[in-house]
Amino acid sequence: MPAKAGIPLATNTEVMVSWTPAFAGVTALLLHTENILPEITFADFEKVDIRIGTIIGVEPFPEARKPAFKLKIDFGAAIGVKKSSAQITKHYAAETLLGRQVAAVVNFPPRQIGPFMSEVLTLGFPDTEGGVVLIGPSLPVPNGGKLF
Repeated sequence: MPAKAGIPLATNTEVMVSWTPAFAGVTALLLHTENILPEITFADFEKVDIRIGTIIGVEPFPEARKPAFKLKIDFGAAIGVKKSSAQITKHYAAETLLGRQVAAVVNFPPRQIGPFMSEVLTLGFPDTEGGVVLIGPSLPVPNGGKLF
């Protein structure tokens, strides 16, 4: 069994090094390439408006470069229904998304994604292979609720 040791290279970056006598060499596997962003103030955090909404519409988005859905998300009376392009096809089928509550940034400017204007950024975390796992509340909450 090769010996393994984690060698920190930079903030939140680690390389696993293994030495294999049969190859008389060293191989490295980069595990984490994300860099931790610089510290921000609470006032900076408050500028990002993250709200909860319920998916009320899902359509395929075949024109997208990567597999994606066009979502319609209801954020309640104050914000209304917004559109989002989301690359979430690896873990989610259209029919499983309807009625699901998701978190999204609602105060970015709209962004043109091919022929579609995305109005909010639906949030998720990457799985081990880079597929998106949506984030949302563990219990139902009112649409439009702000993350704090």
